[in-house]
Amino acid sequence: MTITLRYFASVREAVGMGQESFELPAGAATVAAVREALVARGGVWADALGPERAVRTAVGQVMCGPQAAVADGGEVAFFPPVTGG
Repeated sequence: MTITLRYFASVREAVGMGQESFELPAGAATVAAVREALVARGGVWADALGPERAVRTAVGQVMCGPQAAVADGGEVAFFPPVTGG
């Protein structure tokens, strides 16, 4: 299953790209599984998306949690929490 990954703000800066095509490992079908696969790359990926990092996610431009399903051809976005005031 191939999806598009998009990275925004400090996550984009950390990983050095705004988007990429990503082949999911067999059995990976949730946002949590996508994030785990990216962290397994190590280096900047583990630093930017590790479990200790506050990162928000969206699937198909809809905010979601880690158990959200990911479909072939879909889009998953990662970005830092946003504050305002």
